[in-house]
Amino acid sequence: MAVSQSSVKLSKLVERFELEILNPGKNYERCLIREADINRPALQILGFFDYFNPNRIQVLGKVEWTYLSNQPEEERRKCFDAFFRMPIPALILSRSLEPFPELMEMAVKYKRTILRSKEATSVFIPSLQSVLQATLSPRITRHGVLLDVYGEGVLIMGESGVGKSETAVELIKRGHRLVADDAVEIRHIGPMLVGSAPELIRHYIELRGIGIVDVRQLFGMSAIKEDKEVDLVVNLEPWNENTFYDRLGTNEEFTTILDRKIPVITIPVKPGRNLAVIVEVAAMNNRNKRMGYNAAKEFSAQLDAHFEQMLHESQMDSADDYEEYDDLTYGEED
Repeated sequence: MAVSQSSVKLSKLVERFELEILNPGKNYERCLIREADINRPALQILGFFDYFNPNRIQVLGKVEWTYLSNQPEEERRKCFDAFFRMPIPALILSRSLEPFPELMEMAVKYKRTILRSKEATSVFIPSLQSVLQATLSPRITRHGVLLDVYGEGVLIMGESGVGKSETAVELIKRGHRLVADDAVEIRHIGPMLVGSAPELIRHYIELRGIGIVDVRQLFGMSAIKEDKEVDLVVNLEPWNENTFYDRLGTNEEFTTILDRKIPVITIPVKPGRNLAVIVEVAAMNNRNKRMGYNAAKEFSAQLDAHFEQMLHESQMDSADDYEEYDDLTYGEED
């Protein structure tokens, strides 16, 4: 499944952060932001544009403003003339800074958007960058059910009709929370994979024979969660007598989603198995592994130590038997 490229309208960011519009640039209403990073034009003020990405939002803070205020008028005009030649989406002034006349002159000339924020630069930039990263991060949609089980984000996958939604309902009844059913939107935000439900089907779950169920209305607000980091993938598949299933858990398997490795386990499904309980145990066991305790490796180490002890005792017994035999043999010759 292809990774989608997201974008956000500049006007939406203006509305969300209550930015003041000092000069609407060309195509302001249709301007789309596709870069999550933000740039403070420090070197660009000095005329250095190598490796400059003009697609990023630019933020002018107190430091840059103070430097420019100490420059002659013609130097500022020259600086902004070179800067606004670049097709930047917007320049934002923080701390309610007053724009220089030369800045507004060149912004009008090149039809660039100038905005202003009341927030301090150190507060505004992290807030804006957090929103951009969450909105513009690479994303992919997977067929499955995502739940919060004991604080672990468990993505249940498998063929249609294998019992994913039924297992999810049982887990919800046991106090766990639904994030998404059927379609799970997964975003790569920083080092994490965060899953959520598409707006249209959020809080709904489909059960064959019953139909669509509104989990929020039926089980309450405590039964749902807006998004959750994906920590474990559980793959359900029909039981196959000819397939070997791991009984010790020493062979760890992983799946790759958006270039990130996620632990995956396969659970065979057949009548009589309580899948909800098995998923609960899988979630707790995965959490133990992330915290540094691996029961399978601990058990394997105990087995190795036991067999080494048995081998050592066997060798000691063999040595004692040989000494006894040797004593009997030499005693007869004497």
